[in-house]
Amino acid sequence: MTDIIIRLARSEHLAALRAIELASFETLREAGAVSGSPVASSLEDLRELCRKGMLLVAFAPDDIPVGFAGAVITENWLHIAEADVHPNWQRQGIGRRLMQALLSAGKARGLNGASLTTDRDAPFNAPFYASLGFAIVEGSAISPRLKAVLAEETLAGLDPKRRVAMQLLY
Repeated sequence: MTDIIIRLARSEHLAALRAIELASFETLREAGAVSGSPVASSLEDLRELCRKGMLLVAFAPDDIPVGFAGAVITENWLHIAEADVHPNWQRQGIGRRLMQALLSAGKARGLNGASLTTDRDAPFNAPFYASLGFAIVEGSAISPRLKAVLAEETLAGLDPKRRVAMQLLY
């Protein structure tokens, strides 16, 4: 694991990141978090994360992308937009390192905290984020910004009963 290097994404990495996200879809399917045809962020979405947010990549030896995490900054919050590790590289601490790097960058920028939405039931989603310090926010504690994200996810076909908003205060 010490051979993993994390650095900012560049445009030539984006196709590989999309492939990682598509491969990771099957891990989510096995956990019941998603169904249907695999979907992933578009190349344009990933370009936007590079331009307007933060997009970090985990590289194995020989400069091979094996995972990534991206976030946008909105309303003085770091919102985690996507985090995936290729199934062949999961369970090695790569996702944790990517998330810690994103969270450290957000804290260094003086943001209020970090937020995300995720699957409530998959054992590697909400419990993983809780281990990083995120807490579930529900009911009136959910900000309008996070309510809008959850609503968009429902429109995209994700089961609202399985979705949860989480945040971490800096």
